[in-house]
Amino acid sequence: MKNPRITALLATAVFGLSSAVNAADISSAEAMKTISAAVLPVMEKNQIPGMAVALVLGDRTYVFNYGVSDVEKQTPVTDETIFEIGSISKTFTATLATQAEATGKLKLTDTAAKYLPELAGTDFGNLQLFHLGTHTVGGIPLQVPDEVQNREQLLEYFRTWTPAYKTGTMRTYANPSIGALGWITAKSMGQDFGTAMTQTIFQPLGLTNTYLSVPTQKMSNYAWGYNKDKKPVRVNPGMLDSEAYGIKTTASDLSTFVKANMGILPLDSTLQAAFNNTRKSYFSVGKMTQDLIWEEYAMPVDLPTLQEGNAPKLILNPTPVSTQELSAKPRSNVWVNKTGATNGFGAYVAFVPEKQFGVVLLANKNYPNAERVEIAYKIYSKLNGKQ
Repeated sequence: MKNPRITALLATAVFGLSSAVNAADISSAEAMKTISAAVLPVMEKNQIPGMAVALVLGDRTYVFNYGVSDVEKQTPVTDETIFEIGSISKTFTATLATQAEATGKLKLTDTAAKYLPELAGTDFGNLQLFHLGTHTVGGIPLQVPDEVQNREQLLEYFRTWTPAYKTGTMRTYANPSIGALGWITAKSMGQDFGTAMTQTIFQPLGLTNTYLSVPTQKMSNYAWGYNKDKKPVRVNPGMLDSEAYGIKTTASDLSTFVKANMGILPLDSTLQAAFNNTRKSYFSVGKMTQDLIWEEYAMPVDLPTLQEGNAPKLILNPTPVSTQELSAKPRSNVWVNKTGATNGFGAYVAFVPEKQFGVVLLANKNYPNAERVEIAYKIYSKLNGKQ
């Protein structure tokens, strides 16, 4: 028997799209069929209460809303619904760092100790900043230890850290390293991280529904996430949380960020250079290329390759890397992506600059990366060439 909840979701999606897709080169029926065919079965399988999907086709953006943001109140997902995006926040932190470099505040080849002199003479202090943004510091835990509760304790943690591998030889995905890059970047700018991010990235892009801390007047739009026990949850505070996984945003705002990364917004040349520089290729990791946080794959790429690159195995285990020569400008014929999750949310962003195609998937439940990638890949495969 068909789940009646899914039928209701489809009706919501059709209503939300009726006025938006008329300007598209593809028909509204085709857009509706493509997105829903990819999204709805995954929602039903994983019992995801709500999702927002943004589709970027050149200078056009369409937002598709499904389900509810609050199960108890049965509040529908709308264009204003704010989701946690977890580690996709790291791509914003990387952009802040390249903007600081573009304006002469730091160099990614500088060492951490230049900005945190308390770490002079230590292994962490000797790291170059680009290693912090490419997961190649030499081995560091995924999370900041729970016992680290303040900046002095964090400095002591970094002072006593020793790498398990030679820097630049192994990829070990982690929050402390990119978190430290965000901390250093804000310090180089003479601001706290929240102010620097808001004034330098959020505001110039016009991201009016994107926050590190959701303000009181917007809390009614902040979706509840749901854990594996179907309990409502939101992200807990922690050391370097804002820098590593703290952004909350809408599908529409995140699609604007995707457009900026593809170079199809009228941005100040310095800010555009900052976006471009996050996509310099630093290391090869099998078939994946590690940029500054962003991960990319040469096109054409198949679904199993993308799923392997976004699998827990690669995230949780040390993986050998080989150094790449930095390119003068970002490659365009590539699939660029990043996953993100918190205990109650699952997100995915992917874009292909050459096709000016992008997709944003925001869900208020954490579900497998492989299924997120498959949704995006199905949408791309169906719509590619029909713009």
